[in-house]
Amino acid sequence: MGKKKKLSAGILLYRYHRGILRVFLVHPGGPFWAQKDEGAWSIPKGEYHDGDDPLATAKREFREETGSEVTGSFHALTPLTQPSGKVVSAWAVQGDIDAATVKSNTFSLEWPPHSGKQVEYPEVDRGEWFDLPTAELKLQPGQRGFLDQLQGLLKDPPPDRLCD
Repeated sequence: MGKKKKLSAGILLYRYHRGILRVFLVHPGGPFWAQKDEGAWSIPKGEYHDGDDPLATAKREFREETGSEVTGSFHALTPLTQPSGKVVSAWAVQGDIDAATVKSNTFSLEWPPHSGKQVEYPEVDRGEWFDLPTAELKLQPGQRGFLDQLQGLLKDPPPDRLCD
């Protein structure tokens, strides 16, 4: 019997600010990511199991990683398989969040390694709005396809899309 694939679900929040399309990304917390920037950011997301509702997971993870609720018209994007083999499902939704108010849940990690000392770190240490060219640089490579999908969605918007 093969290993089950890890599944993750997240939200690609977008807005128009001064006529420019921007997306909201989060930077992972903890010592491994502290000095990493380009290629380190992510959409707010988290793991779920077969049988769980991926959209409910995506909304919950957004709340846990940002401290904010997300509402609106959710548009499913095509899931992307990450280099690790994890499959990430995402939904694009137009909305707004104040990046300065991001407050994430925490996780515990032995740090420094082999020290026996457990340290609490935020799952996300900050969030930020980026225009698409900048987001392309910041986002983890395996998630960059979601930006192309968002552009395609907005070029040919669903009938229920709200315009600014």
